[in-house]
Amino acid sequence: MKPVLASLRQKYPELDVEELEIWHNQTNLQTFAAMSRQYGLKNAGIPLVVIGNTVLAGDAQIIAHLEERILLEKEQHLSCTTPPVKTAPEPACTEPTALTPQMVVLPALIDSLNPCALSVLVFLLISIAAAANRRRILLIGGSYIAAVFLFHLLMGIGIFSFVTLAGLSKAFSLLGAAVAVILGVITLSDVIRNRETFFLSVSESGKGLMAQYIRLASIPAAFVLGILAGLLGFSCTGGIYISILALISRSLTFYDGLPYLLLYNIIFVLPLVLVTLLAAYGMSMEKADSWRTGHKRSLRLVIGLVLVALGIVVFLGWFG
Repeated sequence: MKPVLASLRQKYPELDVEELEIWHNQTNLQTFAAMSRQYGLKNAGIPLVVIGNTVLAGDAQIIAHLEERILLEKEQHLSCTTPPVKTAPEPACTEPTALTPQMVVLPALIDSLNPCALSVLVFLLISIAAAANRRRILLIGGSYIAAVFLFHLLMGIGIFSFVTLAGLSKAFSLLGAAVAVILGVITLSDVIRNRETFFLSVSESGKGLMAQYIRLASIPAAFVLGILAGLLGFSCTGGIYISILALISRSLTFYDGLPYLLLYNIIFVLPLVLVTLLAAYGMSMEKADSWRTGHKRSLRLVIGLVLVALGIVVFLGWFG
């Protein structure tokens, strides 16, 4: 589009063109989102030209109609009459609330205490605690934690980059909000019905597969176990993460969102680091497992409430 705009600028020197780049500039991205809502555009992409009260989307439409719109605007300016086009309504919305680190930290802390994420590490450490020295406990626990961290971080980067490149930020955020509310309601219903097993948990076949690697109790096996725990347990731990990705994609560019993804995943593995350190310095993992089991229902209740709240926040960001 740059040669087209350059040609029109030469032909119409009075034409005032402002170019807004939205990939690396968060302010421009928020302006783009606000204008899309103002003009009722769904899944708007680029290039996009707004001239007067007219929106031209896509290079073919811009090339075919931009010059005639310039002439109409010029005629309107000279005659001070209203152009024969339908005016767009004034925006009835506000800019989306800027994402803050606090909006990422609290959900990450709650997600990090998810029983699904902790149980595999606790069982792994129980299996090696009696026979392993401190160094081996730290190495095996660290291998497991590194795998969990890398799996969640790379998966988040993959989803976020795809959504931003494809221009699906709004669709993904609304889908993420719906998923959060649904998973939150399911989690709360399991707590209310006082079920022994939870719907959002690792399947029995998945537990059997992970048990094989727990028995191996080696550094490579612990790394594979971390990948499996992230993959098989994502239905259990992924709801809050998807909601945060939806919040990030709603208002941030890819590069601006990366620090938030990194922050979330660092916080997510902090309890795993703490448990590994406690095991290495003599704490009984049976006591840790007893605490996990005793507080499992309370943690599920909090997670369910957070999921529903995050879903509502994302919905209100677009429609509130």
